[in-house]
Amino acid sequence: MLYDWIKALHVIAIISWMAALLYMPRLMVYHCDAPQGSPQSETFKVMERRLLKAIARPAMAVSWLAGLYLAWQGGWFVSGWFHVKLALVLGMTVAQEYQARWVADFAADRNTRPARFFRIMNEVPTLLMIGIVIMVIVKPF
Repeated sequence: MLYDWIKALHVIAIISWMAALLYMPRLMVYHCDAPQGSPQSETFKVMERRLLKAIARPAMAVSWLAGLYLAWQGGWFVSGWFHVKLALVLGMTVAQEYQARWVADFAADRNTRPARFFRIMNEVPTLLMIGIVIMVIVKPF
């Protein structure tokens, strides 16, 4: 019974984490168009900081903790598909930490990247998610 509750919590956390990872670069695309010091730029700074600290990081932590519990209970640490999934989740974590750096750059008015960069970076979490879902559902090896 506890396993099912932890699995539900894991799925909820993943959905929240993915929402944050996908929304953050979109905010940055629009932030690039806002002049530094403008009310729009300051609003984007608040939105990015809150998204990172109130949603993305807590959701990531819960995803990791619940996921490791599920893997331990399921005995998956010896499965090849789980190793690939774990590597992809590590990639997702790295992607979030890059986003955190970009949030800090915008907060300090140091961003030098164009909107196109953030449009492209918006695809990274999607590609990682596709690989993760395939590993979990198909378990190809």
